[in-house]
Amino acid sequence: MLKACKMNKKEVIKAIEEGDIDNGDIAFPNFIDDIITRMNKMGLTNLFDNVFIDKRDKNSTIPLNIIFTLSAAAKMKIMTSLTDIPFAIMDSDTLAELGWNFYDTDDDLETGLISDGAIRGLLEHYIAQEFVDLYNDYTKQSLEDLDHIPFIHILDCTKIDVNVDNENYEKSTVIKDDGELRRGYKLASLRGLLDSSGVIEQIEMGTMKNHDLALSKNILYNSPALKPGDIIIEDRGFLSREVLNYLKTEREVDTYIPVKKNMDIYKEAIKLALEKESDINQWNKHPNRKRKNQVITTVKNVGSFWQSDNPEDDVELNASVVYDKKDDKYYVFVTTDVTATGRQIIKTYELRPEIEEDFRQLKDFWKMEEFKSTKYKHVVFHIVMLLIGYLYYQLYKNTDEGSKYARMSLPVILKRYNPKKKAKKVIIYAGKYFGIFGFSEFLEIHASCNKAIRKKLKKVLDMI
Repeated sequence: MLKACKMNKKEVIKAIEEGDIDNGDIAFPNFIDDIITRMNKMGLTNLFDNVFIDKRDKNSTIPLNIIFTLSAAAKMKIMTSLTDIPFAIMDSDTLAELGWNFYDTDDDLETGLISDGAIRGLLEHYIAQEFVDLYNDYTKQSLEDLDHIPFIHILDCTKIDVNVDNENYEKSTVIKDDGELRRGYKLASLRGLLDSSGVIEQIEMGTMKNHDLALSKNILYNSPALKPGDIIIEDRGFLSREVLNYLKTEREVDTYIPVKKNMDIYKEAIKLALEKESDINQWNKHPNRKRKNQVITTVKNVGSFWQSDNPEDDVELNASVVYDKKDDKYYVFVTTDVTATGRQIIKTYELRPEIEEDFRQLKDFWKMEEFKSTKYKHVVFHIVMLLIGYLYYQLYKNTDEGSKYARMSLPVILKRYNPKKKAKKVIIYAGKYFGIFGFSEFLEIHASCNKAIRKKLKKVLDMI
């Protein structure tokens, strides 16, 4: 049976003196717990209560903010099962920071602590979309409270794969991709750039059959993360003249996007660029040193070559034409910012791979696609809690103490991490409370008790 306890050292000392204790434990620090502690000090762990309605019975013993914090910590520690969540944090200092702890009164971990308990019961009160809304509301409030307001954003979609032969995955669809069948879902993400990292500001979930643009329209049209004067970077899957017009005229947001080879604007921009071949000063080296075989040039006012159904409403566009001398290929990138040069367009668009690296890490190391249930709400809950863990990780790298990890992935950090030397601390459970004691402090309490109580405390020491 899972038992939730709130920290109250005085009550635990009283229980020790009376010989009425239940259990004991000892724990050690790690990098993930350091992140959770920092997030709690920044006020983010309690923020769940402000953005999410608790639909459980009023007498629920485990607060929502604790469940979500533990869930995020579990994903950061690659603990993918619901039954892992209550034991995601066992470090005494982290528990003291949060003010709550959990233990199994039966000491039988193999039977599944909460297979039919708190976490699974919580999920039954909600639909999947409510967890998507939780992520969006929580991230928005977190960034506002921390005064982290990105002005450069990257929009992208990624496919979430499940077993193609398992038809039990609720709401999953099958597509043919490069001749192979894939089953699963699609995640649309808006990433905002911070000083030392980037955060996924808003998400939408859909099926694998959803077109990228259709799945992302709510983000483009309604996301509070997009503000006047901002920049959004997109790939070709989001090409839409109407959307570019809307973002520029209604939301005052400038778009940076590559165009396709079969579009008139691609062909005409190259023609205009080639007229500059006689003027060597008009072609410049690619700003990315790795692209040493490429040169770029600016072509202004090319908007008329890409028209919507209402050409009179079309906004003007500037283009950067890129020529790869080795492969003899051209690439064209456009923006609604008519003050941008070709170099500025390319330097801005070169930020886009950051979101691809996010997805790579989330899938390869964070186990985004490792699901323990085929229920759709469980799939979404897993993804959302994992993304909140990733949010914590990215925000931590933007702090003073975390900035030294700015260019490192989590696997690299974990290999290099050296926990601070800390004296042993003992966790004692008594009734609905727990207390945390320095090891020497606990031994002093042990020595001051009568023989009968010391005998009972010895059982705790043996467990520790």
